[in-house]
Amino acid sequence: MQVELKGTARPAAAEEGSNPVKPRYLDALNLIERLHRRLLEVIKDDFERHGEPEVNPVQALLLYNIADAELTAGELKSRGHYQGSNVSYNLKRLVESGYVHHERSASDRRSVRVRLTPKGQAIRNRVDALYDRQMMAVEQVVGLSADELERINKSLARLERYWTDQILYRL
Repeated sequence: MQVELKGTARPAAAEEGSNPVKPRYLDALNLIERLHRRLLEVIKDDFERHGEPEVNPVQALLLYNIADAELTAGELKSRGHYQGSNVSYNLKRLVESGYVHHERSASDRRSVRVRLTPKGQAIRNRVDALYDRQMMAVEQVVGLSADELERINKSLARLERYWTDQILYRL
């Protein structure tokens, strides 16, 4: 299935013929980036509709990914795939706003562990409810079955593993 993306510069036909994977790979990269931005817009829209101006979409995803765990910023970065400085900055704002409790580790004073406050848990629950509403409609409206989502997830996981190997093994 060929997906035509608005705003995507399509390679010349000669280039497509010489390497048929490249245009599809570039389309996939573009789509992955756009999907993440669109998810942030969906979260922002939901929060604006419900009068939650204090938390931005990135912070809402951080709260969602902390969930019931007690994590360090590094663990949160690896779980949620955030930029390191963004995690530190957003965690600081969430602590200041009362959404996250932070505590220095007794064994390593440099390490700070974070967990949700009840106020943070309420935001996490709002994001979870948004995902539940979307999940109920994704098969009917979008036409994606559980099997199709599984195939997408496996493909994306393989791509992530490839990129990780590129970094780890300098391929």
